[in-house]
Amino acid sequence: MRLKRSYYDSTFSNFRIETEMSILGNLADAHGHDLNSLQKNAWLEQIRHLKSVLQNMEEGHVFFEFAIPRMGKRADVILLIGSQLFVLEYKVNATEHTAAAFDQALDYALDLKNFHSGSHHLWIAPIVVATDAPAQETVVFTYDDNVLAPLGTNSEELLQLLEHLLTLSMDEKIDPQEWSESIYRPTPTIIEASQALYEGHNVEDISRHDAGDQNLTATAECIQRVIRESQATGTKSICFVTGVPGAGKTLAGLNIANQHREAYGDKHSVFLSGNGPLVAVLREALARDDVAQAQMRGEKLTKKMAAQKAEAFIQNIHHFRDDNLTTPAAPVESVVVFDEAQRAWNSKQLATFMKVKRGLADFGKSEPEFLLEVMNRRDDWCTVVCLIGGGQEINTGEVGLVEWARQLDEKFGHWRVYYSDRFSTDQYDWGQELIPLFQRMHASQHADLHLGVSIRSFRSERVSAFVNALMALPAERAASLLPSTKDYPIFLTREIGRARTWLKERARGSERCGLVASSNALRLKSEGLFVKEQIDPANWFLNGKEDVRSSYYLEDVATEFDIQGLELDWVGICWDANLRHDGKEWVPLSFRGSRWMNVNNQENRKYLLNAYRILLTRARQGMVIFVPRGSAEDPTRQEEFYDGVLEYLSKCGIPLLPGE
Repeated sequence: MRLKRSYYDSTFSNFRIETEMSILGNLADAHGHDLNSLQKNAWLEQIRHLKSVLQNMEEGHVFFEFAIPRMGKRADVILLIGSQLFVLEYKVNATEHTAAAFDQALDYALDLKNFHSGSHHLWIAPIVVATDAPAQETVVFTYDDNVLAPLGTNSEELLQLLEHLLTLSMDEKIDPQEWSESIYRPTPTIIEASQALYEGHNVEDISRHDAGDQNLTATAECIQRVIRESQATGTKSICFVTGVPGAGKTLAGLNIANQHREAYGDKHSVFLSGNGPLVAVLREALARDDVAQAQMRGEKLTKKMAAQKAEAFIQNIHHFRDDNLTTPAAPVESVVVFDEAQRAWNSKQLATFMKVKRGLADFGKSEPEFLLEVMNRRDDWCTVVCLIGGGQEINTGEVGLVEWARQLDEKFGHWRVYYSDRFSTDQYDWGQELIPLFQRMHASQHADLHLGVSIRSFRSERVSAFVNALMALPAERAASLLPSTKDYPIFLTREIGRARTWLKERARGSERCGLVASSNALRLKSEGLFVKEQIDPANWFLNGKEDVRSSYYLEDVATEFDIQGLELDWVGICWDANLRHDGKEWVPLSFRGSRWMNVNNQENRKYLLNAYRILLTRARQGMVIFVPRGSAEDPTRQEEFYDGVLEYLSKCGIPLLPGE
């Protein structure tokens, strides 16, 4: 039986004759929760109002509470009339139209346009019905994708607005049943996904299903099979999940951790990450959303209580490590997900940290060794899931997969190892042969443990391949993979002001935009961009357009350390002279004191290239790359430092912004 996307739907003619109580009863039954008086009264007001509005309207179809899975929300009302789709966001008793309400209605419209196959070709009008607000002048503006800028009306003038809009499009009529049953391929941000999973949705509800065997569902099922087998046989196992940037590795890990979040039997899980900004942002997002959801249910939940719940679900890997230093006891968790496991520290880096920060001298273990040792304390079974991003190591002492493989080979040979079929590429093995190590162990290879299709850049699956080619050289290879400007616009500019304007014009509704730069892009200071100014990641990623600390303001710049594992809809990449192009190859440099220094250490060179790879793969819908002009009067910002970069990026096919 197909699950209905709306709580109630009907033809206009049937809706007009059905009683209010019957419609309300259908809504309440579909709601499935205790119905508070506020929601009941809101539905009754909407039903009565629409019965009046649609009394003499031509035939159409009405949907109440239509599911928007990516956002974990429901649109109040959707009307299908002729060839047009109207998204109505009701604000009962409201006396004004707020910017937040307009954004909400537009978000629903954009979600349908982008992810609901039956809506791709439709003309969509988002409308806020603030029932008691003054009349508004109707100014219709249609974006290139046939979504209208949100319109405001009140209970008295909705009919007049609908009649006016119906004169603007005369295409073929929509089949309501076919439309409602069309395939929905949502692509949530990691923040939206974590909230949806936390609320009880499955990964199947919020993920695309058009990537063949390389999709999230197949990966989740593969890991679940390993967990079940490990539990049944009393063995210890480890899964290495690889994937291109934006393929959903973190989402897959959150899904696994969420499925075993509540302690029962011998199953309990935790999601661990050494990525401080990611942990902070996801915890704060979950806590804020948990409080908001409780308020909607009429329940009381303090922010502190919500934060404690979120902290138990998503933990900083360093805190998990430190907790297990204080006791030899086995951890309660049987399923542990290590996000960005390629960034685990080697023994030298961890020893330095332990001596300086924890006062422990002679700590001679790498992070992979100690974490495996902790899980090995369990006398029954466990499954460790390591999420590996190729080409994502960006800091001193991060050892990639090599150290994990070495420790398993030398000290944990009784563990069963499951790995993807992409380990032989240099983005994962750092030039060392890992497959022979795994072949000596209880290891098996599984194609489903690699996520090969980027779902972050949902408008074009070529973005990851394009960026890899751009970083790897030559330009001709990258140019052949450049996404179309219509699908995924990428532009160059020499003016930071033009970059900001482009981003503001592109971001609609609550689509988020922001500026990013390398952490060593110190000479961007002359452009008013201060990479050493610490941002608060939670404020930058979560706060609204009215907050100067948010990414929307396009003032504070996030670095690769702030944004790794996270994303924005529209990104402005600010390119400094620390990564130049001499016409043949990339030239990494570091700014020290008052001058640029060559980066000769091979690991540090790779870290810098990876930093730019991360910056170039953060945008979901498009990006603009700002390359400064430089200054002949400033020896640290010579024009040729930047001109070589612009020339190479141009050869990769990236055009300048129109008019530049």
